[in-house]
Amino acid sequence: MSAPLGLLLLLGLPGLLAGRPRYQPTWGSLDARPLPAWFDEAKFGVFIHWGVFSVPSFGSEWFWWYWQKEKREPYVKFMEANYPPGFSYEDFGPLFTAEFFDPNQWADILKASGAKYVVLTSKHHEGFTLWGSKYSWNWNAVDVGPKRDLVAELATSVRNRTDLRFGLYHSLFEWFNPLFCEDATNVFKTRKFPTSKSLPELYEIVTKYQPEIVWSDGDGNAPDTYWNSTGFLAWLYNDSPVRDTVVTNDRWGVGSICKHGGFYTCSDRYNPGHLLPHKWENCMTIDKWSWGYRRNAKLGDYFTIEELVKQLVETVSCGGNLLMNIGPTHDGRIAVIFEERLRQMGAWLKVNGDAIYGTKPWRAQNDTVTPDVWYTFRPTDGQS
Repeated sequence: MSAPLGLLLLLGLPGLLAGRPRYQPTWGSLDARPLPAWFDEAKFGVFIHWGVFSVPSFGSEWFWWYWQKEKREPYVKFMEANYPPGFSYEDFGPLFTAEFFDPNQWADILKASGAKYVVLTSKHHEGFTLWGSKYSWNWNAVDVGPKRDLVAELATSVRNRTDLRFGLYHSLFEWFNPLFCEDATNVFKTRKFPTSKSLPELYEIVTKYQPEIVWSDGDGNAPDTYWNSTGFLAWLYNDSPVRDTVVTNDRWGVGSICKHGGFYTCSDRYNPGHLLPHKWENCMTIDKWSWGYRRNAKLGDYFTIEELVKQLVETVSCGGNLLMNIGPTHDGRIAVIFEERLRQMGAWLKVNGDAIYGTKPWRAQNDTVTPDVWYTFRPTDGQS
């Protein structure tokens, strides 16, 4: 006996029956979604930039672009002095070995930092995926280099050993992908790259690893309509396995930053110094000059713990979260300078965490008489 039509319709509307709103693939609808409360309460996260760029570990994680596209002299000279003629960036892939990568150790360091979430670069602009993506043939960590699913390993350790929320960074564009370059030549009137590469990857990482932060980046000067960002976000908020808890940022196409999406990042190292009406995040890096690991960094290139605490305090008192970046080595180590800074931050938070976690901005953000004094309050404390 067939079910009555009314029952079939009801079965097809689980979201509505549960009182869950359905978001439309428009910015007006998506921007109205309330940000899950956990994110504002967390205040502090750790960013991890890791990839093939960790092999040359020279200058910046933008090594490939600066060397091959812009042909910056320090990068060209570095390659000429240290690698044979004809050595390509792809040749760095097998050298990304991660033999010392111990995800349990990483998770323990992250826990000790006092951070409440972590965001790993699942894929940077170089296009190399840290998981065995079926859409990144022979340019991923399972096929080349470590021969390991680095995303899965870290996700498992973080979830088993800590209470941190696990998040993934994903670059929309790829510098030298022929399909993206073809679309760019066509002024993004064609959409070969997002439909065959970038979007399938996003659905893949969300379904497979269920990240509670989807940290998008790298619009490649293409509009959100090219990336179909609103279509993806509607699925993420309505039907994905993380629809109730996931948070996203604002980097979904030209013109979306600081305007659309979940929390605002506005720019790298964004720290306005005053209260903003919208939830925001200050993503910054312990190495002042690079997000990826740099072998040529000097001690003075790293922020001191006092400077990092100041960033955290200023950011939180103005309503933001701090996402503090480290860059592991090609062989999978968190360099001791980064580990020390993370543990120092954790020690400070152990004493002062009540003034950070779960707080709200006060009626004044800082003391005009004593500039380095910044205020927060806990809702249970009242406003006095």
